[in-house]
Amino acid sequence: CNQYSPIYHYFVTRKLFFGSLQDKTSVRVVSSVMPHDYNHDVPSITSKNASFKIAIGLNIAIVVVETVFGFYAHSVALLADAGHNLTDVLLLVFALGANLLAARPPTARRTYGYRRTTILAALLNAVIILITTGAIVYGAIQRLISPVPVNGEAVWMVAAFAIVLNAVSAMLFNRHRKHDLNARAAFIHLAGDAGASSAVLIAGFVIVSTGALWVDPAVSIIIAMVIALATWSVLRDSFNLAADAVPAHIDRVAIEQYLRSIEGVADVHDLHIWAMSTTHVVLTAHLVIPERIVEDDLLFKISRTLHDQYGIEHTTLQVERGAPGCELADEHVI
Repeated sequence: CNQYSPIYHYFVTRKLFFGSLQDKTSVRVVSSVMPHDYNHDVPSITSKNASFKIAIGLNIAIVVVETVFGFYAHSVALLADAGHNLTDVLLLVFALGANLLAARPPTARRTYGYRRTTILAALLNAVIILITTGAIVYGAIQRLISPVPVNGEAVWMVAAFAIVLNAVSAMLFNRHRKHDLNARAAFIHLAGDAGASSAVLIAGFVIVSTGALWVDPAVSIIIAMVIALATWSVLRDSFNLAADAVPAHIDRVAIEQYLRSIEGVADVHDLHIWAMSTTHVVLTAHLVIPERIVEDDLLFKISRTLHDQYGIEHTTLQVERGAPGCELADEHVI
């Protein structure tokens, strides 16, 4: 079979002659048309996984340096930044692990493989980051209540080091972020870390110049709030994907209009679109085609169009003649 090879299953309630598919009352053709894409994006997957590995190493370095100097300088801002970078390390590790699992082939028991683990990883990462930001805010409030001397010079020097590494880490995911929720989450939080480190650097300068100790915990709270706001969109999107919602970048209305516009299609129902992973979208639908003979070329064309123009990676179509009526025709029936 080729890239868009269909698999047919025939349900016959009356005598069917295979030379003709024009029995309007009896034939339903279930066609599964799936681009066999497991190897098509290997270079992209390899590059993305390499980006995760490099970013993990860079962020571990940031965590170690900021933690050591955070205690040395008595800076809660550095410790807050280190804590968030630690959550980024976990985010990157979970995402990399999910990518590696998702690349494993399907089995008889796991017919879609492990691709959904990428969605679960994004959801788990968002929850962990929100919990961590809450802890950062709590620690900063305690430091506002009971301030301690802070070594401003050590703070801004370490922050400058973190800015460079965070910026490099974020750029690793720039070209992947539009197509992968985990890559987008990594880019958002690493870019946010670069911004947060910039705020810490400014705080260090202010402490050296004025001796205002409240600046350190105040910056920590600001960092935590910015991170929480950026994480909320990832939490929302990953929950929606885990709940089988139509992915935000998919236009369901446009897809249905396209299917209805196909010559010979009288009706479209039981249309479902959901995410198999953070990068792969699945579609199933029933097409009522009373007159037209269903040939391979038609199914290939539909699958190619859904793939190339609408971002659907895996298409399964059930073709019906229209009589008797399909029990799933009601839009409220699943």
